[in-house]
Formats: sequence, C-alpha cells, structure tokens
Amino acid sequence: MKILRILIPLLFIQTAKAQTVTPNFTQGSMQATTTTTQTITETVDTTKYGGVYNSWSGTNVTPSAAIRETNTTFSIHTAGDQFQLETVARPAGIIELTEIDRTITTNSTTTSLSVFSQ
Repeated sequence: MKILRILIPLLFIQTAKAQTVTPNFTQGSMQATTTTTQTITETVDTTKYGGVYNSWSGTNVTPSAAIRETNTTFSIHTAGDQFQLETVARPAGIIELTEIDRTITTNSTTTSLSVFSQ
C-alpha cells in the first residue's frame, strides 16, 4: 500500500519542455567608452649627514699647526714666489637636504565596439 502512495503521484508528473526563443533583432552593434584618471602625489625627502671634515691644500705655504686647530696660521715659504692656499672646514651634521614634491596624472581612454548578428 505504501508503494501505491508513492507511485500514484508519479503518474501525474509532467515533463518540462524548453520553449524556443527567437531574438527580436537581426543585427546590431554596441560601443562602450571607459575613461580612467589616475593621480599620484609623491613626496621625496632626503637628508645626508656627514662627519667633521678639515683639509687644506696649497703651494708655497706652510701651516703653523694641524689644520684642525683653530689657531693654525699659514705663512709663505719663499717670499716673492707665487702661492696658493685652499682650506675647507665642515662641522658634523646635515650637509645636504633634498625635497621633491611631484604630482603625476595619467588619463586612459578605452573604446570597445561589439558587432553581432543573428
């Protein structure tokens, strides 16, 4: 009896059938345009540090002490001859700062065309 209760409803089940779909167009096209803007803001800060630097160079000159000494004097070795003297003294600390601020803007446009027919 239980089997009849299961089989009887199966007799009334209808099968599904697909319907035919006919498009309403014969041909066509579609165009799409996409525009993108990208903006990059960039900041670059660079700091260079250096140590104490003292030097001297020259011709026909003689120092009285080491270049690091604050009371060092230079005298001409041979009087009447040409002479040249160059001294460089730099304390420790920041020797160079670089600051760069820039903005980069990129524009991109993409156009696509789709053509279709039946």
